[in-house]
Amino acid sequence: MNKLLKLSRVNLSYNTDNNLINVLQDVSFEVDYTETISIVGESGSGKTSLIMLIGGLEKASSGKIQFKEFEISNLKEDQISEIRRKNIGIVFQSYYLIPNYTALENVSLTLEINKMQNPEQKAKEILDRFGLDQRLNNLPSQLSGGEQQRVAIARSIAMKPQLILADEPTGNLDSENSHLISKILFDYVNEEKASLIIVTHDNNLANQTKRKIIIKDGRIG
Repeated sequence: MNKLLKLSRVNLSYNTDNNLINVLQDVSFEVDYTETISIVGESGSGKTSLIMLIGGLEKASSGKIQFKEFEISNLKEDQISEIRRKNIGIVFQSYYLIPNYTALENVSLTLEINKMQNPEQKAKEILDRFGLDQRLNNLPSQLSGGEQQRVAIARSIAMKPQLILADEPTGNLDSENSHLISKILFDYVNEEKASLIIVTHDNNLANQTKRKIIIKDGRIG
């Protein structure tokens, strides 16, 4: 496969009180290696659901999702988890840091789980790179929103994934921190020759990507 990611006629629907709710309908697109893409659309259009499907955190109702040589839509959860840990970094708007772990522990844990050598030293190097060298031993509650998001990104890139999925990474931040976070993300993909898919309402952020995908009512326009 010469594409990093390929979605073919992907659908996602839920049955709620005997009503069928179609979240995503017939979604198809491809992502090249080293490509940056933004996904834009109104709230409720299916953007976050699309990120969840690509990251293997949600199962498609039908259709195929292929990442590299793996058809993840057919794999078991433990197989998807293994692929995700080593190849896909996910950045959430709400950070999802472990509250009783320091910044350093939040990042080094990812490396420990993947049995990397010197996890604490490697985590420190990443956090230093993001300007958090004075915040290593702070808990998330002691960090600003921008600092928490930098820790979350540091955690997501610790394994040097080929694909970063970012769901509204600047949604809770002021303009200064938004600029800093976007720079961190784009610097990473440029340096590591990775691909980036960003869900965003921020036109300035969306315009920095090579390609923009518009989604409306669960369909790509």
